[in-house]
Amino acid sequence: MKKRLFWILWLAGFAGILSFLFVDLSALIASIPQPAGAEPVELPPPAILKIVSLIQSTIIVTVAVLVGVWLAERVGLHAPAAEAVARRDNFFAALKPQIISGVLAGLVCGVAIVVIWVIAKPYLTSEFITQAQRFNDLLPNITRFLYGGFTEELLLRWGLMTFLVWAIWRLLQKGEGQPRAVYVVTAIVLSAIMFGVGHLPIASVLSGGLTLPLTIYVITGNSVLGIAAGFLYWKRGLEAAMLAHMSAHVVLILAIYLAF
Repeated sequence: MKKRLFWILWLAGFAGILSFLFVDLSALIASIPQPAGAEPVELPPPAILKIVSLIQSTIIVTVAVLVGVWLAERVGLHAPAAEAVARRDNFFAALKPQIISGVLAGLVCGVAIVVIWVIAKPYLTSEFITQAQRFNDLLPNITRFLYGGFTEELLLRWGLMTFLVWAIWRLLQKGEGQPRAVYVVTAIVLSAIMFGVGHLPIASVLSGGLTLPLTIYVITGNSVLGIAAGFLYWKRGLEAAMLAHMSAHVVLILAIYLAF
């Protein structure tokens, strides 16, 4: 069953990786501002960059899926719908309890992220606002849904959060019984913050450098969804977190369309 579970989740993550083929990489690279007076950097052809990115992302997703398959059940974490398919049980029966909570949490998080953007916008540089809006326009919706919903949740919840729960449980609880709630909450918050910190490099590039308001905005805005998805993964299942991530993007896409 674990082998089947691995391939089910791996294929979902790989679908997200493949969605990057729809990105106009040349336009995306051209949209990134260059430092004043800097010599133009010679980059490989976009096709080569995409192949390298696909290979790198596939390796990372493979590791994350393996970690989750190996450790999740030990610490009481599950992907109920994927596990049902792996057992050849009813997929929809396992997914149904996760749908409402996942979708509602995602919509609320999407609204919260937009509100954070509106509050933070006056404190951000005009350069960052312009570049961020241009960058957003170049990301296809299919990439937002598949990479965000599948790939990022496999990396951050199934892989990273599961590992953190397991590591804290082994270190502080000697691997006995179920992990205490405080250890799971710690892993949820840590993985969410790490997700936010992971967005700082691109934010720095788009703004020409990090400022305190930008740093706070990037970490806070990205952590909101990460914390909600972490609790959903813990209490409902991985698919609830995936649904929340996708639902949040529905709100964000609408906000981009309405030029918030």
